Order: sequence, then C-alpha cells, then structure tokens
Amino acid sequence: MRGDYQQLVDEISAALGAPATLEDRDFGLIAFGAHEGDDDEVMDPVRTRSILQRRSTAAVRAWFEAFGIARARTALRIPPDPAAGVFRGRICLPVRHRGIVHGYVWLLDDGHLTDLELGGRGTPPDPRIAQAMETAARIGALLADEASAGSELGDLLRELLATGPGARGAAETALRDALRDTLRFSPGSPLTMVAVLPWDTTGADAAPLPSLPGLLAACTLPADHGARGTAEGPGTAADPDRTGPTPPARPHRASPALAALVRLRSPGSLAAAHTVAEQLLRSPRVGAAPAAARPQGGAAGRIPPPRPGAAGIGTGTTELTDLSGSWQQALDAARAARAEPRLGPVAQWDTIGAYRLLTALPATGPDAVAEPLLAPAHLELARTAEVFLDCAGQAGRTAQALGIHRQTLYYRLGRVEKLTGLDLAEGSDRLLLHMALKAARL
Repeated sequence: MRGDYQQLVDEISAALGAPATLEDRDFGLIAFGAHEGDDDEVMDPVRTRSILQRRSTAAVRAWFEAFGIARARTALRIPPDPAAGVFRGRICLPVRHRGIVHGYVWLLDDGHLTDLELGGRGTPPDPRIAQAMETAARIGALLADEASAGSELGDLLRELLATGPGARGAAETALRDALRDTLRFSPGSPLTMVAVLPWDTTGADAAPLPSLPGLLAACTLPADHGARGTAEGPGTAADPDRTGPTPPARPHRASPALAALVRLRSPGSLAAAHTVAEQLLRSPRVGAAPAAARPQGGAAGRIPPPRPGAAGIGTGTTELTDLSGSWQQALDAARAARAEPRLGPVAQWDTIGAYRLLTALPATGPDAVAEPLLAPAHLELARTAEVFLDCAGQAGRTAQALGIHRQTLYYRLGRVEKLTGLDLAEGSDRLLLHMALKAARL
C-alpha cells in the first residue's frame, strides 16, 4: 500500500515538475516525491520538518487550514507565511473520496507554477492540474479503503477489549482472522497494547486514524475502561488531567483513550511500541488539559504544569488472549505518565514503580490524611511533603530540589504534621502520606 502512494505522488511530481508531499488529514507524512535539482532553497523548513519528523507544527497546520483546505474540492493556492516557517508558496490538492477529505497533496511553488490555472468559478483548470486531481482522487480511494479496513479491525479490537472474560473467545477468533486476511498476520507474532490519553474523538468517523508502521489496529475506549471499580460507580474516575495533588473534585466521565495494537519484533523488544506511541502523541487529536486544571507557572514548590497527553505501553505477548491484560497495563502506565511528569510522556508498565499498585486501587477520592493538604491554600505544603518523601526524607536534597532554605523546609514540614496529625519521623506515617499524595495525582 505504501508503494502505491509513493508511485502516485511521483506521478503528480512529474506531471507538474514540482516536489510533492502527501499527508493524511492530521498532517502526518505518508509519502513524498524526490527533490531534484540544485536549488536547496526549495526545501523550506516546513517540508524538511514534515519529511524528517513526519508531522507539521500546529502553527503550520493553522495557517494551511485557515484557507479552507478541509472543505476544498478543487486545488488551492496557499501563500507563504515566514512567521510559521512557510517560506515557499504551495498548491494544495485535497485528497477526497465520496465527499470525505482523507489527506492533502502539497506542491512547492518556486515560481514556475504561479500562472497555472487551478480552475473554479467557471474557469477550467490547466490540464496538468486536472490530471493531478485525478491522481489525487485515486489516492483518496486507496486511503478510504485503508481506513475502512482499519475501522473494521478497530471495531474487532474494541469488542475484544470490552468483552468480559467468558465471551472473549469469539472476539479473539474474529480479530485473528481479520488480521490474517487484511494484514497477513501470522498467529504467534509478538504484540503489545499502547494507550494514549486523552484522545479527541470529535469527528472520528470522518477522520481515519494515523497509519504507522507496526500499528495493526486502533480504537477508542473510555480511559477508565477495565478499571477495578470506583466508589461513584461506572464511568467515573479521578481527574486524569491533573498532574499534581489537587483538591477533591466532582467525579466526571474519564476522557477517551486510544487503544493501539502494535506488532513487535519480539515480546521483549518494545521499540516499535515506543515509536508508535511517540508518533501518536504528535497527533492533533491528543487533547490538552482543561484550563481549570492548569496550575500557575513553575516557581519552586508549585505543582508542575500538566502535559498535553501521555502514552503507556503494556507487556509484550504472542497470544491474543493476553491483550486485555496488556491493555489494562498500558492504560495504567499512561495514567501514571500523565500524573507523574518524570515518567512520561511515554511510560512502560514495568517502569512505573509504585503506580503499578496505585492504579489498581478503586478511585475512592483522596485519603482523609491527605485531604487537608489538598485544599487550595495548602498546595505548596503538599508539594513540599511530596518532594521530601520522594527524596527519602533527606532534608538537603529536598531543599535543593525545591530551591528553598533548610529552615524553610523544616517550617513547612512542621505545618504538614500539624495539618495531618502525622509524625514524619515514623516510617508508617511517611508511607501513608506518600501513597495518599501519589494517589491524589491519579
């Protein structure tokens, strides 16, 4: 399939005598035509970034989308925008199939395409543009077929992950058969699950998921799917968007997460899963934290600002029967990476330490011993206590990490003891407070 895209992009490049690039509707690189000639200036920063990093920046996407490329049915001319790194003008060929845009072909204009008639408003396009649009339509049909196959696989994956243990046999058989027929998947191939959260599902039906090497199937599920139970009942969980100990909040439905099935080289080698996770995190569908959850600025003692999104990776397996467990591990790792910046943005389940236990606990709200520290007026004390416990109670390391004097640290710890009634010289009290603060992050 990738070779078909490359051949069609090369046809467009040859017809118009300009470097062409094919991207999906999320601006992920699919194929690019050769840049021939000695003019290095043709390779402007946007095309270079797209090829090397396989994705455009948010500023570039915003500039292009402002010209209505998602609604266009004919070729569009996009002027340069040096502020966004777009030093060369472009012609955009929307890649559509049955009314749905699946991607874009970009043609760099070094000046020789300036007078090319694009068509529209009763004016016929230049024959070369007409030919290029016909080729873009063929690309659209291929992308639509790929999206349809991917959607079917995603539905089967969702059924497997959402089905109870007693009814998974049929779901496993259906997914195994579909993978074999669609992707020539061999039973016994090593696999793992990747979780990305939060994942924006707005317009998901019209927007195919990214096509990445090793990504076999993907679907969206609630981020609390498979959780071990909550005090508030189904569909509620602690706020997944906060990255520090926070005041008690009204329970709400967890943000959707993307569940991605990834093929590995071997069960113990997760490099392919890391690559897929990193690429997925660059998608514009990775949701940002709501404004209310963003603490102010990075001063010492403040809670670190939340990351836009995080990904988790489960353990590798050769059995589809183990995918539900791998998915739960991946989701737990993603929650941990989201809560604890030092773990992310991509975390493996076997590297998240105490969060392997904490994510298995029901979401019952903050422990009573930590609740006084989670009041807005005492968040600085909560951060101080957490860093102190992270540093194994070593005052010198803690003061250095917080950028404060030791006497200031001792004063704050004294206030922590008064608020909580705990004795931080006692190991059991330290353990209780440490786990209560870490659980509050989740």
